Formats: sequence, structure tokens, C-alpha cells
Amino acid sequence: MTSTLQPAPMAEVEKRPGRWLALSVLVLAVLLVAVDATVLGLATPYISEDLNPSGTQLLWIGDVYSFVIAGLLVSMGSLGDRIGRKRILLGGATVFGAISVLNAYATTPELLILARALLGVAGATLMPATLALIRNLFHDPRERSLAVGIWGATASAGTAVGPIVGGFLLGHFWWGSVFLINLPVMVVLVLVGIRTLPESRNPDPGPWDLISVVLSLVGMIGVVYAVKEAATHGLTPATLAAGLLGAAALYGFVHRQLTMPTPLLDMRLFRKRGFSGAVLADLLTVLGMSGLVFFLSQYLQLVQGRRPFEAGLAELPAAVGAVAAGLVAGRAARRFSVRAVVSGGLAVVGLALAVLTTLGRSTGYPVLGAALLVVGVGAGFSFTVTADVILSSVPKDQAGAASAVSETAYELGAALGIALLGSIVTGVYRDFTGPAGTPEAAHESLGAAVQTATTLPAHTSAELLTAARDAFVHGLHLASGAGAAVLLATAAAAWFLLKDQKLESTG
Repeated sequence: MTSTLQPAPMAEVEKRPGRWLALSVLVLAVLLVAVDATVLGLATPYISEDLNPSGTQLLWIGDVYSFVIAGLLVSMGSLGDRIGRKRILLGGATVFGAISVLNAYATTPELLILARALLGVAGATLMPATLALIRNLFHDPRERSLAVGIWGATASAGTAVGPIVGGFLLGHFWWGSVFLINLPVMVVLVLVGIRTLPESRNPDPGPWDLISVVLSLVGMIGVVYAVKEAATHGLTPATLAAGLLGAAALYGFVHRQLTMPTPLLDMRLFRKRGFSGAVLADLLTVLGMSGLVFFLSQYLQLVQGRRPFEAGLAELPAAVGAVAAGLVAGRAARRFSVRAVVSGGLAVVGLALAVLTTLGRSTGYPVLGAALLVVGVGAGFSFTVTADVILSSVPKDQAGAASAVSETAYELGAALGIALLGSIVTGVYRDFTGPAGTPEAAHESLGAAVQTATTLPAHTSAELLTAARDAFVHGLHLASGAGAAVLLATAAAAWFLLKDQKLESTG
């Protein structure tokens, strides 16, 4: 409906050949964020050895990026609608590269947590801007579906490039080098983007409301922090206070958006069942998968003894499956139905996670590789189609804010998943019984146990490593089982929420 209201001059601009070159710049930004997210898990054992973080600090290093980015995505998406998506994308990419250097040279766990938080601020400018620019570059629905598929496929490719390149760097340099791979990507993105990306913004955006920005940030961080702390340490007065503060701030944010003439986020979007169903599916899907994603690299390296580069290659099937599925997802959704593709994709991811509950310390790679391939295919179909549904549900002037909602669901799901499922793994692991004389530090994390074992006599070291690895694998079983249950329930919910939802077709 929206596309039929566009004036003829815009249609001519939409069809210019340069739109595909511009898309290549946008996917570089996606690659920048995807590589950064996946490479961290591979570097975790080295960070544990060098900086000696506690188990809680290790989780914060992993999820503070998601906390901050989730709190700022809506605000930054709305800011891009106002000041220009090209401007905020290129500015954010420049800052992202600079902050990556701070991450690389962090010398304490606290400094690395701070650097990751600042990286989240910069990262919040990138993802909404890329999807919003796709919405404005491609108004032909089939072309847009392909563009979104390429966008999603690049994000998936980043999950493969990150571990492989990171594994090579970790085999030759120190762990901080994995953050420096952001720099060449950022330089190419900015230099090419200046020349190829068109500027786009909402012609009548209204003011950027700072009170709404603060309410969104405080609300998201407060709620996610409370969930994380409650899952790790139980419900304490401080945790309860943070949760109540976050909930109150989010309530204030929603109320303010409903009463403002030009809100940061048009809450009426959620009245559309397709939009809200797609957002909810994304959130729960990432929540269910994130525990596996965060702990898989540790399993491959610290339990099975693989080298970083080998561990990166071992994770490749998930990215290959997601790339292949993402490129054909739009066509499949038009041939069958949106809900069939999304629900089917989520169901097979859930079944693959269930298979991972059978992993042992010496499980052969064919089982793991096949499960990861299925996870990638299912996720590629689901995420690509839900992103298309979200983009096609809104006018192009609101593309930044709507894209930010999609990315907020993704980041919030990742943060909650690492907090909840990660806490399951950590809680089970901490209770393992080691040989007499096992230092308390070995109970903080598997990385700490491996490091501690090097200082013990051979017999005691072997007993410690066996007990620690068995406990870690048991925790991974429980997290995978919980993730499988979440994915299967989400598949059922998506079947009903996305009923009669269709992707737009040309004409």
C-alpha cells in the first residue's frame, strides 16, 4: 500500500543502478558488527588467562555490549530518521573503529567492560541505519526481499569470518588483535560510503526527545541487569530496586510516546499483528540460541582441546546454512507462506538444539557440525523473513525507528539469553567437586580451571580438568535443552501470530 503512494520521481531514483553498490557498503557495516560479536567468544579463554576476570565479570564482558546497544537502538534509529541515516551510519562506524582500539588494549576486566559498553554506544548507530537505508533504496518488494536476504546473509557470514580470522590472529598474536580487525572494514566502509550512499531522513521528524532517550536507556539496562543478577545471585534488594526502576522507566517511555505528537517510536506499530509477532519471534529466538553461541567456543577449545582457528572452522556450518537460507527465504515465503517459513525454521532450530543435549566431552564432529548446519538454515529462513515483515509494515520515513525495534529485540534477546542460559551453565559449573586442594578460583570459570590446572601436580591436574569439563558439559546440556524448549514454543506462537501475513509482491 505504501509503495503505491510514492511519487514518480522517487520510483526513478529507486531503480538507479547504484543502489546495489550502495548495498555493498551497508553490508560492510553489518559485517563490522557481526565479526565483533562472534570473535569475542573465541577470545574468551585468552581473556580469562590474561585479565583473570571473575565468572561474573566474564559474563559482563560478554553481555554489556548487548545491554547498552539494546538501550540505545530505538533512540539512535530515531536520531538517524532525523539527522540522516547516512550521516549517523558513517559517524558511528568511525567511532566504532576508534573504540575497538580501546578494547584491544584493555589491561583490566573493568576497563574491558567499559570499552565494550562504549562499543555498544557506537554499535547502536549502525544496524538500524543499514536496514532503514535498505528500506529507502529498495521499494520494489522482491528486490527488497533479496536485499534483506543479502543483508542477513552477510551478518551470518560475519559469524563465520569472525571465528576463522580471529582464530588465525589468536594463533599468532595476543587476544586484543581480534578487535583490531574492525579497523580495515571501517576504513573501507567510510571511504566508499561517502561516495555511494544516498542521504535519507524523515522530512518532518519533530524534535529528538532527550527525556525519551534517557527513559529508554535506563529502562532497558535496569530490567536486563535485574534479570541477569537475579538469575546469577538470586533476588536481592538491589536487584529488585534495579528491576523496578527499569520497569518504571519503560512504562514512562511508552506513556510518553503515546502522548507526544512526534514520538521517538510510534507505539501504534505494535497494534499490527505481523509487526509485533515478528519482533517477538526475533527476541525469543535469539534468547533461546544465545547460550549456545556464547559457550560453544569454550566447549570446542577448553573441553575438546581444539585450537582457535580449528574452533572457528568448526562453527562454519551454521553460517553457511544461514547464508544459503537467507538468500532464498523471501522466495520461499511467497511460494508457501510467511508463517510456514518462520515457524518451520524455528522448529528445526529447536530440534537441533535438542540434539546438542547429547554432546559429550569426546563427541565426534559430524554430530555437532550437522546440528550447527540445521541451526543456521532454520535461523536464516526465520530472521530474513521477519526482517522483511518488519520493514514492509512501516512507511519509509519511519524505517529507522522500526528497524531499531527489530534490532532491539535481537540485542535484548542476546542479553537475556546470555544472562539466563549463561547463568545456568555458570551455576552448574560452580558446583563441581574437584580433587582435594582445588583452589576456589577454579570454580569461577572453565578458563580459570584450565589455567589453575597448569600449576598443580599431574594427577591432581587431570582430576580437576575432568571434573570441571564434565560440569561445564552438563551445564551446556541444560542450557541447550532450555533453548530448545524456547525455540519450539516460539515456533508454535509464530504460527498463530503470523497467520495471513504476506510479503508484498510487485504490482
